Amino acid sequence: METPQWTLSELAAEVAAQLARNYEAADNGQVRAIPDERAIRYYNTLGLLDRPDATRGRTALYGPRHLAQVVAIKRLQAAGRSLSEIRTLMASIDDPTLSRVAGVVVPPRPRRAFWREEAGGETAAAPASASASVPVPVPVPVSAPVSAPAPAPPPRTWVDLGGVLARVDRPLTPDDLAALARAAAPLLAELTRRGLTTPDEPKASPHPVVDG
Repeated sequence: METPQWTLSELAAEVAAQLARNYEAADNGQVRAIPDERAIRYYNTLGLLDRPDATRGRTALYGPRHLAQVVAIKRLQAAGRSLSEIRTLMASIDDPTLSRVAGVVVPPRPRRAFWREEAGGETAAAPASASASVPVPVPVPVSAPVSAPAPAPPPRTWVDLGGVLARVDRPLTPDDLAALARAAAPLLAELTRRGLTTPDEPKASPHPVVDG
């Protein structure tokens, strides 16, 4: 079913027909009971209405949502709301709430396409949701993070116990060397006794050896 579109005068007539049903205007004498074309233009300048749906030549065309907005404005005025309050409300009201306030069915708005600018200056069409008005940002390719090179393993340190090597995990102090010399003496003697090494091969004292 095609959504109806009205000129400003036709929209004013539709508003009058809607307000003829179950509507009591404010009785303060300052609010027009049924808005005419001039009043609707004034609402538009205040930002209370959406922009026209389309144009026919130089004639603006309005739809059911505009009808609901104008009717809602009059009903809210009748309830004591000021135009400033109504403007704040209209900025955040959704279609179902607008329909309830106005008593006018607001059909779903058609999906529209928008243009977005791709990297490099080219443009492409993309679908937008019924309520979206801001283009979806174009994702920017992100380079894969560069992994830092793994740190080089520390050089291996060994201690020479008179021809027998033992690995150690920290630098040796003089006290370490003296203690190792005392502890290695029986081992070196046993090696000599068993003929596994010659008496002149073992060194006199332990000393560190770095193997990078």
